[in-house]
Amino acid sequence: MKWRREERESNGAIPLRRGIAILPSVLTLANMFCGYMAIVASSRQDFDLAIWLIVIAVWLDGLDGRIARMTRTTSEFGVELDSLTDFLSFGVAPALILFHWGFVGPSQPEWLARTGSLFPFLLPVAGAIRLARFNIQSKVADKRFFAGLPIPAAAGAAVLPLWYLPQDLPEPLKLAALVYVVLLSMAMISKIRWRSFKEVDMRKRRTSYSVFTLAVLFVLIAVRPKPVLLSIAITYALWGPIASLVNRLRPIGKGEAA
Repeated sequence: MKWRREERESNGAIPLRRGIAILPSVLTLANMFCGYMAIVASSRQDFDLAIWLIVIAVWLDGLDGRIARMTRTTSEFGVELDSLTDFLSFGVAPALILFHWGFVGPSQPEWLARTGSLFPFLLPVAGAIRLARFNIQSKVADKRFFAGLPIPAAAGAAVLPLWYLPQDLPEPLKLAALVYVVLLSMAMISKIRWRSFKEVDMRKRRTSYSVFTLAVLFVLIAVRPKPVLLSIAITYALWGPIASLVNRLRPIGKGEAA
């Protein structure tokens, strides 16, 4: 058959189009592997490695979606695989990192020893709700915004501060950490909008400024990776609530309805 002859190559290599089609799924599986290894690393008390694996997983998560859209190889299978991977890498893995980092153990206060394993559980619960809602509303939602804090951003905001926090935090700070986890979980299931940046078209000429900004950002990350990545995570997490508050306080124009 002609189409089979055209698809075959003399060296037995996979045709280019088919190879591009599976690339997003390969990146998604790499994301899943990072999430799994982050859990393993945290169980061994290697929190620096665990956090870096979450950072790599966030990068892979953004890359696989971008490549799928650019190559027009998106599929229902890829969407479902991506959601399941996000639940592991950005829901379960951060919760277990926090669990092993400082919410359990014989040296913890009695109240924390009883409830320390429960509060991190809010992250995968809220993450699952967030992903389910996103999948249902993805065809009708405004592509420029996310409704609720995206689960990769929540994962980064949850674990990146651990680079600078010792495990033996005073009891009041441990309580503050638990409250922080609750707030991140609530942000994921909220209806507050966060900018998605999906509308950025790399083929447009004005995108050159965006590329230059990204280049500057990459240089800063290369020079001081931990403080820059932490600043990005916290800034983005705060972006939605602050923008929502500003919009509420903004005076209504004459042509706008009250």
